[in-house]
Amino acid sequence: MGYRLVNWDCVLRTAISDIEVDYTDIKKRTLLMIPGYENAVEFGVLTSFSYPLEEDLGEIVVATTRVETMLGDTAIAVHPDDIRIICDAILVDPEFGTGAVKITPAHDHNDFNVGKRHNLEFINIFTEMEK
Repeated sequence: MGYRLVNWDCVLRTAISDIEVDYTDIKKRTLLMIPGYENAVEFGVLTSFSYPLEEDLGEIVVATTRVETMLGDTAIAVHPDDIRIICDAILVDPEFGTGAVKITPAHDHNDFNVGKRHNLEFINIFTEMEK
């Protein structure tokens, strides 16, 4: 048995089928109406933050539209022509964002595949709070 990535509905608190998900390729800041929200929700905005390197060697800046998943990150992928951390030419586009991608295997379909390719740890950051 292994981990599998599912589409999670936070309101219904259950997994939903791929056929129940509307996938949209968003290229820029976009406001969308989401069921259960009174106002439009912003998508497609890159937020940059950095991870410090060991031994005061500087930092690697990554950009993401899903900054809330950073607590589940287990690696940083860069294009093989850049600094070698985890090289993944399938995921990393050196022309998009900073050229470095944060990897959150348990919370993103692309990252899930990278995690499997590179044998990364899968950390679930969305768990029930203790009462």
